[in-house]
Amino acid sequence: MGKYLEGVNGAITGKVGKVSGSTWKGIPYLKGPYKKRTKSISKDEVANRSRFSVAHYWLKPLLGFVREGFRGYTPTVEGFLAAKSYLMHNAMGEKPHATIDPALVLLSYGDVSMSEDVAVCLNSDDELTFTWSTKSVKNGHARDQAMMVAYDVENNEAFYATLGQFRSAGTDKLEIGRNKGITYHVYFAFCSADRTSQSNSIYLGEVFV
Repeated sequence: MGKYLEGVNGAITGKVGKVSGSTWKGIPYLKGPYKKRTKSISKDEVANRSRFSVAHYWLKPLLGFVREGFRGYTPTVEGFLAAKSYLMHNAMGEKPHATIDPALVLLSYGDVSMSEDVAVCLNSDDELTFTWSTKSVKNGHARDQAMMVAYDVENNEAFYATLGQFRSAGTDKLEIGRNKGITYHVYFAFCSADRTSQSNSIYLGEVFV
C-alpha cells in the first residue's frame, strides 16, 4: 500500500498501482515495474562493464579512505561511488581500454588548500615519512589533519591514515608492509579541522621498498 508524505502534493512511499515510490538522500523517486531485457548486450555496454569492473577492483582496497576523501562530492554522490566516477572520467584510458594511470587518480576531493613542499621518503623498510611546509595557506587551518596513502597496486593492498598529524606539525609517518620488492603509489591530502571537507589529493610518485 502506498502512502502520501507531506500531504497530497508530497512524495509517495510504497506501491501505488504499477509504480513504487521511494526516497534516496531525501530525493523522492517513482519506479515502474521490472521489465525483462530482450535486446542483446552491445559492444559499448561490454566495454563499459569492463571499465566499471576495473575501476571498482582498483579502488576496493581504498574503500575506507575514499569514503572520507570524497565526502560531500555532490549532494547525491559521494564516497566510493564518487571516487570511482572521477577515476573513470579522468584517470582511465579511452574505450575500450581500461588502463588506469595512478598519477591522474584522486583519492580525495575538496576545496581545502594543500600545503607547499609536500614530500615523502622511505624511513625504513616498513615506514614512510611525509613532510610539508607549516606556512599558513588560504583556506587551510593549523589543525587540519594529514591523510596519507601507500598503495601496492600489483598486490591490491593499501596502507593509509585519514586522521594523521595536524598541518602545524609539518610531518607524519605511515607504517607499510614489511615485504620487500614492493612498489607503492603514494598520495597525500588534508582533512579539514572540523572534518567536514578535505583537499584534493596529490600524487607523490612511486616508492620502492
